[in-house]
Amino acid sequence: MTQTPTPIHDVVREHYAERIKNNASCCGSSSDCCSTDSNLYPSDLLSTLPSGESTVSYGCGDPITLASLQPGQTILDLGSGAGLDCFFAAQKVGETGRVIGVDMTPEMLERARASAARLNLKNVDFRQGFIEEMPVDSASVDVIISNCVINLSPDKSKVFAEAFRVLKPGGKLAVSDIVTDGPLPEEVKKSLSAWAGCVAGAVEAREYIGMMEAVGFTNVSVTPVFFDKETVDDALDEMKLDVNEYPREAVYKAVYSAKITAYKPA
Repeated sequence: MTQTPTPIHDVVREHYAERIKNNASCCGSSSDCCSTDSNLYPSDLLSTLPSGESTVSYGCGDPITLASLQPGQTILDLGSGAGLDCFFAAQKVGETGRVIGVDMTPEMLERARASAARLNLKNVDFRQGFIEEMPVDSASVDVIISNCVINLSPDKSKVFAEAFRVLKPGGKLAVSDIVTDGPLPEEVKKSLSAWAGCVAGAVEAREYIGMMEAVGFTNVSVTPVFFDKETVDDALDEMKLDVNEYPREAVYKAVYSAKITAYKPA
């Protein structure tokens, strides 16, 4: 990795390293926002992997179904974590396809590689790196997937520029991510622990779309999936913000998961 990590990178990396060591969710033990809860995926997809592997997820959605993967494709997972989406993708693209997972957290990569070996998946390659500077060749990927990770980046425009670079002409971006409808409270945005917990780094959907279009993506689609209040409360309690009060109602109204697709022009 040649990029110099920012304080946000360091906090996020430490946060997820601790989570994978303890098998905890990224937003708390009972939260569905970035959760180990397997109800994010359809049962027929989950049934393709042993249960011990399929429960290790830190996402907020199902980018696999969204991506409509095909045999023989090359897939890139941004922030691949413990590897769950890569394992699903590997089965979708088959032996003639290839899956690359990029993550900056050594503990996540260690777990992912061990799981891939147990599953005897020969078409998956996990690489350590930042999603703002991917160790991936230009125009080499058919489909990019990601699950509740881009919102964690302190430089999302650079992530989208890199995604555009590595995609083949006509390639697809299919991600589940956290975005907002309206601004977040300043107390949340300033909290590094909230950033690691998938909330503070989220930007407004229109800004997210604008950054994608600015680097060349077309046909951008954002479909919201709203969280209930209990989910948001669990996430905010886990963050332990260093303030006495903050307006939860503003977070209830603002934060949601989204299904996002876009394309690199052919």
